Amino acid sequence: MARSSPATTALHALWRPGVGLAVWGFDDVALPEDAARLLARRRAGRDVPVLDESGRRRFERAVPLGVASTVALLDALRDTPVSGELRWYIYLLDGVRGFVTAGTVAPGLVDIAGEATMRWLPVPTAMWRAWLDVVIGSAPDFLTDNGGAVALQDLLDEFVDHECRARLATAEPTVATPLIGALLPHTDASAPLATARVPAAQGAWREWNNSAPHDDSTLLLRLYEPDSEDDPDAPTRWRLQVCRRSSDGHVAPIAPHRLDAHDLDDVTSGLARAVRAFPELADADPDRHTLDFLLSTETAETLFAAGAAALGEVGIPVLLPRAIADVRPTLGLRATPVIGSPQRSAVVRWAAIRNFEWRLAIGTGSDAAITLSEADIGELTRQKGDLVRVRGVWMRAEGAALTRAAAFVTAQRAAATSDQPADMGELFDLVAGNTAVPVPISSVEGLSWLDDIAETGALAPPHVESPSTLRATLRPYQLRGLEWLVHLADIGVGGVLADDMGLGKTIQVISLLCHEDRAIDTAPTLIVCPMSVVGNWRRELERFAPHLRVLVHHGPDRHSRKQFTAARDRSDVVLTTFALAARDQELLGEQQWHRLVVDEAQHVKNVNTIAAKALRTLRAEHRIALTGTPVENRLEDLRVVIDLVNPGMLGSASTFRARFAEPIERDRDPATLRRLTALTRPFILRREKTDPAVITDLPEKTELTVRANLTVEQAALYQAILDDLMEALKSKQQRTLRRRTVLAALTRLKQVCNHPAHYLADGTPMLYDGEHRSGKVELLADILGTVVDDGERALVFTQFAEFGHLLTEWLGEQLETPVPLLHGGVGRTARDRMVAQFQDDAGPPVLVATLKAGGTGLNLTAANHVVHVDRWWNPAVEDQATDRAYRIGQQRAVQVRKFVCVGTLEERIDEMIDIKRELASLSVSTGESWLSDLGDDELFDLFRLRDEAVSE
Repeated sequence: MARSSPATTALHALWRPGVGLAVWGFDDVALPEDAARLLARRRAGRDVPVLDESGRRRFERAVPLGVASTVALLDALRDTPVSGELRWYIYLLDGVRGFVTAGTVAPGLVDIAGEATMRWLPVPTAMWRAWLDVVIGSAPDFLTDNGGAVALQDLLDEFVDHECRARLATAEPTVATPLIGALLPHTDASAPLATARVPAAQGAWREWNNSAPHDDSTLLLRLYEPDSEDDPDAPTRWRLQVCRRSSDGHVAPIAPHRLDAHDLDDVTSGLARAVRAFPELADADPDRHTLDFLLSTETAETLFAAGAAALGEVGIPVLLPRAIADVRPTLGLRATPVIGSPQRSAVVRWAAIRNFEWRLAIGTGSDAAITLSEADIGELTRQKGDLVRVRGVWMRAEGAALTRAAAFVTAQRAAATSDQPADMGELFDLVAGNTAVPVPISSVEGLSWLDDIAETGALAPPHVESPSTLRATLRPYQLRGLEWLVHLADIGVGGVLADDMGLGKTIQVISLLCHEDRAIDTAPTLIVCPMSVVGNWRRELERFAPHLRVLVHHGPDRHSRKQFTAARDRSDVVLTTFALAARDQELLGEQQWHRLVVDEAQHVKNVNTIAAKALRTLRAEHRIALTGTPVENRLEDLRVVIDLVNPGMLGSASTFRARFAEPIERDRDPATLRRLTALTRPFILRREKTDPAVITDLPEKTELTVRANLTVEQAALYQAILDDLMEALKSKQQRTLRRRTVLAALTRLKQVCNHPAHYLADGTPMLYDGEHRSGKVELLADILGTVVDDGERALVFTQFAEFGHLLTEWLGEQLETPVPLLHGGVGRTARDRMVAQFQDDAGPPVLVATLKAGGTGLNLTAANHVVHVDRWWNPAVEDQATDRAYRIGQQRAVQVRKFVCVGTLEERIDEMIDIKRELASLSVSTGESWLSDLGDDELFDLFRLRDEAVSE
């Protein structure tokens, strides 16, 4: 009768002679597709008696499988975690296949239900019987409860016959006799064989089959656990008893004084063979009264790991103690109460994460894990190796997992009680599964947010209603962003809101401020942003949260120290710029802030700038970074922005570079990328405009590459610059000078592609005798003329302020309307006025802007055409600029045109960027400096002027 394990959800099976394999408990188990399909075709039809843990008898409704289906099921479950009995059946099948492959099988005549039947049978060699001893010794309890010897013999016979017939599936008999045909797969294995002398024939077959040479008795070894030791300092010894198994199956220890000379010679020869197979036996202590070996714990470990298998291969089976369980240790993390908290269930925030208690638990099979006490862990730290004693019981964990885990827990507890602050990044890395730990972390108790990360790899914020004081209706994805921000604030973890430009990062932060409804004694929120978006923040706060008191700390008339403190105390939100965060670092650093919000955080990606250093000195309970491009140029950008909100999480710059940046950027290592993603995913919320939940809020966007030809004048200037460059490179300049030379030539070539007047800077007109001097400008005039005639508006981006001035003056004359230019020299007040005028229905139809000044933080949805007249060749930067028009609030389809000059370096680099665009969001070389690292031949091929460049 089978004994059920405590967890009844495991798949169970029992072989019953004449019935087959009875399978039950598969309804609630996730099975491989082949196994599930096989079981689904059959209906449960037999009751299997089962003994539960209390010894009471009950019946399980089981599915019966024949031998062929049994083999198919075991093969399907081979790579799936299954119960002990199924693993044992798979072991049986593998062993039989080994003997069939070795050819130690023969035909035989057997009696089945009174009928003589030809079957394939194992040849009972010494190796077979040794393996059989191991099989019997490792059999689960349920088999011995069900007449194990009979069931085992029946199952082995069925397996041997099935495997032999399967090997003969393609065989064709050369002699068509009933005897040979009865052994082939297309013949019913149970079909009776017509013969008049059945008993005599059976005896003859049995005698022939058993004539394989073998000893009357087999040498085997049996390992015993050490006795309980009164003296803990005494050496531990495991007794490896030398035994013989007689032909009737009886196993008995060998008494050397009872052996005659012949037997003693056979035994010593067998022991010599054992020592050759397992040399560690030579170093074992002898027992003066027996032939037994006394093993150290280290040698016993080796016997478990490899020695028993090596001895079995030479025909000496080893019986290992069944009481020694293979255990699976796991680590757990339990949050201790926050110091001074009246509630034990208080949320443990990021700052209190050091208040953790590491725990070690062990489990066997389906049994519930047992948590080890401090005394148990102390006992384990004094041991080593796979075999250890815990609470007086010996157990085994491969790879010394138990002792290593105990040492880990001891070290973690020592670190938690020291005066040194915990390494938050290292600790979270452990929980997130990125750093190798001795054994798996199975639970994180008392810290729901870390539980979520450990189980799913992401945070699971609770639902939050849109604040009643917010004068806006949040879109579904924006409400999810609010929930995420609220959850991060509750647990004291910083976050990076990295939604695409135009998806409403500002409104999500404002909704967070409304949700919190700041108390009188709570410090205000400090928002630091580029000067270009201070006005936008102020307007958005006044529009969506007019009840919030806003202080703009900017300009020459900003508050001094005493005035600032008083004004700050009367405010809910303080707005300032990166430049002033650096200039007024001491003033801002003296204050305690409830929250620090860093908008356009990619502006402080260089940690060595004064502004970046100043932001890290500000004291804030919670930090949020806003950026549409968390990786603008390289992975270091990501580390910087994460480190800004959660210091130390990704380690130092050098550690991050060695651990993540180099394997990903240089080797494109997918495993490292997965580890980095798993570590950062909970603290970065990024939604793109292509997301299904977002794209419905935006109109269609069309991107076009517009190719322009050079004029003859442009081509001549281009070739002259290229000739000068090639001549300069012949001088074998130093690396720094060479880079400067290449980048200077690159800039000049791009200026020529824009317009000769841009390169020459000689004040010459845009046209010559009424003819265009630039193919780009001619195309631009044609496109903008159509846009204006259709009553639509356009943004024109260039990276050169000088070219912007040329364009605005000339376009104003051509379009007969003023065309403003937004560049870095425009002050905040003028910038805000320029944006407001363009957004007005009566505003100018065209706005020219430089990438640096107009590429981020602005809402310019009045335009539905975007033209990149020259290229920065960084997709992230260009996309940011495009998103000034393609953002929430845009109601019309957006057309984006990117100009390149045919046959020039512009076209070649555009092709290279398109090929690598899928990697651009991960790593794009900074600006254009990567071009200077190309060889001379590569540079010439990239820069050279092709025949198709000049228009006819």
